[in-house]
Amino acid sequence: MSDQTELRIDDLQSSVADVIDEIGKRIIGHEDVIERLLVCILCDGNALLESNPGLGKTTLVRALAEATDLEFSRIQNTPDLMPTDITGTEIIRESANGREFVFERGPVFANVVLADEINRATPKTQAALLEAMQEKQVTAAGHTYDLPQPFFVLATQNPIDQGGTYPLPEAQTDRFLMKILVQYPGFEEERTIVKQYAEGAGLPDLDRVLPRKHLLAAQNLVKQVPIADDIRDRAIDVVRRTRDDDAIEFGASPRASMALVRAAKARAFIHGRSHVSWDDVMMMAPPVLRHRIILDFRTEREGQTPDDVIARLLDD
Repeated sequence: MSDQTELRIDDLQSSVADVIDEIGKRIIGHEDVIERLLVCILCDGNALLESNPGLGKTTLVRALAEATDLEFSRIQNTPDLMPTDITGTEIIRESANGREFVFERGPVFANVVLADEINRATPKTQAALLEAMQEKQVTAAGHTYDLPQPFFVLATQNPIDQGGTYPLPEAQTDRFLMKILVQYPGFEEERTIVKQYAEGAGLPDLDRVLPRKHLLAAQNLVKQVPIADDIRDRAIDVVRRTRDDDAIEFGASPRASMALVRAAKARAFIHGRSHVSWDDVMMMAPPVLRHRIILDFRTEREGQTPDDVIARLLDD
């Protein structure tokens, strides 16, 4: 902790801003998505990215890992993927003392794990990620192995083409700090993307601007960002009202209250402020809550989305 406290707050905030600039070299637009991913990392949380194919989710996560000096691993989820393909397994290896069992670590042993199309994995394989996401450890053959720190699971899923997919169970979905929706780019952004990548230019190299030591220090500082009692109470009240609203069948748990306050602190830190504002809470509420509430059937039939209901709760 002594090395971390020697780092100045403004230097850490500047390093986080540099990450946004570096990712911007490779990702055109999606500023809000980049900010929310950084919020998840500063909160030591996991993120679920959802969008139609071809919007750069994989490229974004890989760029984030490169700019933050973190070890990157990708898991392409398929129905035949086994839990041991993710966590690792024991193998027999020849040694000077004869044959011995050695644990061969799987791709989950990295700092940033991209679980691509997570809803294409079977529930048994999805459950293999549950302990890793929540406990930061893996249990195999009766032994527990700690995962490297920091550790994040950034998963993607496709809302269309649901054939052969397995919806994430609520218990695992709740482990994601945020569900981030990646939208189509605007015309000028898409024009820039086409000019950059369809006319001979390759992926630009990224500098590692946020060392691991700085990231760990920033995570500790985010926890200490002050939040006024009335803003904290209002944030908790928004979460509690999801349990009583007629449009919602199942509301969010206290884990959502903690996630909302943590995310608001991280956003304040990213924007260079020393305290949380209500605007931070409002901006973080949709990605924090949209996957933690289940709408009533009548509400869905009327065409309302979780974001519509969350916006109404915030306005009220």
